[in-house]
Amino acid sequence: MNEQRNPWKTPQNVMLILGIVFIAFNLRPAITSVGPLIGIIRGDTGISNGAAGLLNTLPLLAFAALSPLAPAAGQRFGKEKIVYAGLLLLTAGIVLRAAGVLPAVYAGTAMAGGGIAIGNVLLPGVVKERFPQHVGTMTGVYTTSMVLFASAASGLSLPLTNGLDLPWNISLGAWALLCVPALLLWLPQLKVKQDQSSRAAQQEKETPVWRSPLAWQVTFFMGLQSFLFYCLITWLPEILQARGMDAAAAGWLLSLMQFVSLPLSFFIPVLAARLPHQKGIVAGISILYTAGLAGLFIHGSVPVLVLCVILFGLAQGGALSLSLTLLGLRAQTASQASRLSGMAQSLGYLLAAVGPFSAGVLFDMYQSWTSVIVIFIVVTAAMFWTGTKAGEDRYILSS
Repeated sequence: MNEQRNPWKTPQNVMLILGIVFIAFNLRPAITSVGPLIGIIRGDTGISNGAAGLLNTLPLLAFAALSPLAPAAGQRFGKEKIVYAGLLLLTAGIVLRAAGVLPAVYAGTAMAGGGIAIGNVLLPGVVKERFPQHVGTMTGVYTTSMVLFASAASGLSLPLTNGLDLPWNISLGAWALLCVPALLLWLPQLKVKQDQSSRAAQQEKETPVWRSPLAWQVTFFMGLQSFLFYCLITWLPEILQARGMDAAAAGWLLSLMQFVSLPLSFFIPVLAARLPHQKGIVAGISILYTAGLAGLFIHGSVPVLVLCVILFGLAQGGALSLSLTLLGLRAQTASQASRLSGMAQSLGYLLAAVGPFSAGVLFDMYQSWTSVIVIFIVVTAAMFWTGTKAGEDRYILSS
């Protein structure tokens, strides 16, 4: 009981928290390091904008494919072991991508996405199971850790490539080094015995989360906020350059966007866990996104563009952390949280996968970002509607 009140004070839990933090460090750089290098990759390989957008669409397709499988694998073999397997898959994918040959780049990107998917899906279940009284705080901790290195990867991609005169593929491959401490820190968790109450688990299986309208609302909120996140991660540097910025400044603004999201990444889960419902948070996120997108219609004003990027950062920090927090808040057990996470991240990321690719295709068709920005505004409105439903104080399988 005392351990639940003070979960940070036992050596085992300190190691667990460190492991969660370092795994979270690795759940975005393989994706966010690509956006600032899109122009270089496209110029070096001769691929189209649509094919370049596929580099950030493939991980999302991998998320969609593996997310439904991860909860069952975690139930059977232990969440901690499957998280470790996902980390190994992520590391192998990043290393393969460093080969620089297009088939290897695409295959490595898909593998890295599969590894990230496993961590994305199972970490909420690990948190719900191991820190049931501190879901908001622990979600804030790992979301902030995730966003911290997502932003670092965006900001360092071009300096690694240009400043150190590295080929773009080596710059992308360098992020495999970050996986090493995570692999070492997670080793103690492989010895954790699964506490399975098979009777309860069996009973829960009889009611699939897919039948819950609330689970679908959480899923669509997850998907629509991810749609906006991955579109901006992939194409914001190009949009900013079209508005008059140079490539290096656009890359650093992408990094700034993610650094700005850090405070809300931690604060929103803690606040959300204490509120009776989360509708007000959803409304605030939607207003921030809409204001930032409206500002992108203004050409040639650097201060306005910087303000837009800051608004996007605040909105993303709130949206991502809230969507992950809802996976724990709308579930009554760790098993439900894992299965809701699998559903939300499978279908949600399948929806998000449409984003970067379709935005690139739209730009290729019209040679203008205006139609793309309009679609982003429509997606924001849909995110607001589903988010207010997902934010209601209910459980997915309660009658």
